[in-house]
Amino acid sequence: MTINQYPSPVSPDLRIGLLGSYGGCNMGDEAILMCVLRCLRAHRPQARLVVFSRNAEHTRSHQPEADEVIDWENVPQKPVLDALGGLDLLVLGGGGILYDGEARRYLRLVKAAHERGVRTFAYAVGAGPLRDADDREAVRTVLPEMTDVVVRDEESRLVLEEVGVECDLTVTADPALLLAPEPFTEQMMRQEGLPLGARLVGMSVREPGRAAEKLDEDDYHALLADVADFLARRLDAHVVFVPMERQDVRHAHGVLSRMSAPDLGRILHNSYSPGQVLGFMSHLDMVVGMRLHVVIFAALSGLPVLPLPYSGKVFDFARRTGAPALVGVAREQAGLLLAEVDRLWDEFPHRQADLNTRVQGLRALARETCARCGALLDSIDGGAHEARRAESADLILTPGSGTADLRGHGA
Repeated sequence: MTINQYPSPVSPDLRIGLLGSYGGCNMGDEAILMCVLRCLRAHRPQARLVVFSRNAEHTRSHQPEADEVIDWENVPQKPVLDALGGLDLLVLGGGGILYDGEARRYLRLVKAAHERGVRTFAYAVGAGPLRDADDREAVRTVLPEMTDVVVRDEESRLVLEEVGVECDLTVTADPALLLAPEPFTEQMMRQEGLPLGARLVGMSVREPGRAAEKLDEDDYHALLADVADFLARRLDAHVVFVPMERQDVRHAHGVLSRMSAPDLGRILHNSYSPGQVLGFMSHLDMVVGMRLHVVIFAALSGLPVLPLPYSGKVFDFARRTGAPALVGVAREQAGLLLAEVDRLWDEFPHRQADLNTRVQGLRALARETCARCGALLDSIDGGAHEARRAESADLILTPGSGTADLRGHGA
């Protein structure tokens, strides 16, 4: 009997970990997790997908593709580290996780994976701002040790290069560009008190952040209320606020309370999946938003969208889709903001084909991230297979082994 006639041991399923800002804190992050899980499942249907979550209970109930979920915040670290050591690959991200106050926490686990011989893949991550010395040091030292680093936009690449990261950085696009829409039914519309057949404009607001650091909250809400009132009047529309995080609801109420026509405003109050929020876009005629993933969902749906300045990632996406890229949010700029909304509405029929072409290009880049991760899985699988073949050959050919004895008696 030849060596090849002996069956190889059954290949154990790969264990793939996912680490990111998961656990229901942000709808965009949940959309990203859903897309990354689907990518991994498509490449390795039998793999065991292990999600490291900030809220394991939420992830278990909302992410059916996850086989195992592990809490990693505010828990004893030994079980987390043991789980890391059992992985074949740790996927970091996607989404914006390499920023002040957070980068070092994620990269501590990436470093622990490296110490245990686990390969790591940065899946279209976002970076910045990175001003804190400890976070910059973690980024500078840990990222070059990763097997492959993919970032989702040019802004992130520039931030990492400025920090001093010395490794190849591939730029693709946000993983959520591959999200599939789910139906947002007429019954859901009625439950939200939204009129059927009326013109609707979606609006996404959040805390002012860096885009409006010099505005106090009341002025900030008043400015956005001016925008909402203008949309309602100019387009004869109802304005629907789309919360992507819990805190967005408070800011939406702050804007709604300052509208001169609050009866034309609504806030989505029920809980929806990312796919349902994307499906809701089919009921809208236009979107004005601060949250990146509301802007992404609008672009995927072929809608005119005005990204309100908030951070580099929103500027970058606006540039890549050809959307207007405003430079700031301030009361004295209200007239310019309203003029841009007006112009966007009037000119969009001529822009729509270009938007759709650009979005398809970004979706192709998002698929490239998935393909790179799949290629890495192939190398891990192949290496493990060769190791098992070598081990099998050693057992057969080593004098004195049980396998060799059996072979001799059967000859």
